[in-house]
Amino acid sequence: MTEPPEHIEPEDDEGGLTSLLGRAGAAAMRPMHRVARSGREALNDEAGRAIDGVMAGPLPEAIGRAIVEQRVIERVVAEAAHAKAAEGPALDQAEIAAIVRRALSSPAVEQALTSVVESPATTEFVDRLVHSPAFKKALKDTLSSPEVRAALMEQSTSFAGEIADALRRRAQRADAALAVRFHGEKHEVGNYGGLATRGVGLVVDVLLAHLVFLLAGAMIGLVSGMIGTLRPAWVVGTIAAFGWLIVLVGYFVLFWSTAGQTPGMRLFRLRVLHGHEPPAVWRSLVRLVGLVLAIIPCFAGFVPVLFDRRRRALQDYLAGTVVVYQDREQAI
Repeated sequence: MTEPPEHIEPEDDEGGLTSLLGRAGAAAMRPMHRVARSGREALNDEAGRAIDGVMAGPLPEAIGRAIVEQRVIERVVAEAAHAKAAEGPALDQAEIAAIVRRALSSPAVEQALTSVVESPATTEFVDRLVHSPAFKKALKDTLSSPEVRAALMEQSTSFAGEIADALRRRAQRADAALAVRFHGEKHEVGNYGGLATRGVGLVVDVLLAHLVFLLAGAMIGLVSGMIGTLRPAWVVGTIAAFGWLIVLVGYFVLFWSTAGQTPGMRLFRLRVLHGHEPPAVWRSLVRLVGLVLAIIPCFAGFVPVLFDRRRRALQDYLAGTVVVYQDREQAI
């Protein structure tokens, strides 16, 4: 039966031991060094020089010392000898692979690798690599690549879509609850937009229109600041009021008469129709006037939505329009 090899003590000569450890560490790091050299095209020559500098430093010696101190190679050889002791000296490829896998999964190898990773030489290598201009350029090119931008855009779009879907579902459930409350338990929600979805959509539209007004006012303010402050103050207030009115009229009339829906209505998949088409410009103007009249008496003009069979508000009566769910308008 073959006996496992005895433990061989390292040479007492300090210089010889240091050289031996350096060679062992360099041999252990040679695959990593080849990979690093093959990636020079991505990190440029400067990163390659940084890796060469680390290879010439104390890191290979640290790896070699860890391998010697933990007796990794001796353990692999001993494992091979014990595994084949009863069958003869020959080891086939499968048996060698199994022995190496067991040796690499042993606590000794893990401890050796941990000591190398936590060593100052490894820290120095990582620090020099991360702070090198070549690494920063490679990182910048990666983050600014079309693939990364597309992934971020997809994540942002999906998140916004989830929020919109959640708001839409809650508003439609509120419409259904109001329908049951005012029309009885057997009433169907139907194809027409309810008070909750229309109300929240209107709030979104007013916020967006106000945002457009603020942006336009900021740009006008920058231009007028070049020629001095506009006076008196009442003139500024009058201009601002007319500007707000223009933005409001343009916002609602433009979207109603072209797409049949504002961005707020689109969020809740609502569409305003006259017959089966978006209302004309003049009809959209009449509807906007009716919307203002419905809001003035504490939103009393929206009360008919709760009782009308087609859920029409004051502005719909005046303009002859209806608000329908976008995915059900074919049934109107």
